[in-house]
Amino acid sequence: MKVLFEFLPILLFFLVYKIAGIYWATSTAIVASLCQFALHWFKRKQIDTLQLITVLCIVLLGGATLSLHNELFIKWKPTAINWTFGLVFLASSVFGKKTLAQRLMESNVKLPHPIWHRLNLSWVLFFVFTGAANLYVVYHFSTEVWVNFKLFGLLGLTLLFVLAQSLYLMKHLKASTPLLSKKEFKHE
Repeated sequence: MKVLFEFLPILLFFLVYKIAGIYWATSTAIVASLCQFALHWFKRKQIDTLQLITVLCIVLLGGATLSLHNELFIKWKPTAINWTFGLVFLASSVFGKKTLAQRLMESNVKLPHPIWHRLNLSWVLFFVFTGAANLYVVYHFSTEVWVNFKLFGLLGLTLLFVLAQSLYLMKHLKASTPLLSKKEFKHE
């Protein structure tokens, strides 16, 4: 259910685009993102940095699309978000003792320090690649194709990346961390 809530602005953008076009879809995405951000704030009383970046991008680039009546701004949004996320992940490996990947996942996964850095770098490269892929579609295909790519292509690439990363992590988890200790196994 949480995943659906996170993708709600994208799904609404897609549906409204199919019915009413890019400008109504952009307005809908802005409103849905602001509502989503507000609900998150009221529920947790904290601001999630990555969500804040997303909301700022949709408001700024979506607002530019609406005020200048130029769809190119909203088409740049996935690239702006992905490249910003890539910079944040990269900066975390340079500044601080832990990478962002480690901070996000270490409560569930124990890995050696070099593996955390590889994992973090893989996210940086993924964000750079998806940002570039978005621009390729923006400048070489119609808006209709871009909208479909935004929902299905980027989501598909993300799912494939997470699957590949899970397989990579499984290899290192098997080598470094048993799923059950001998003590836990005896109690079953």
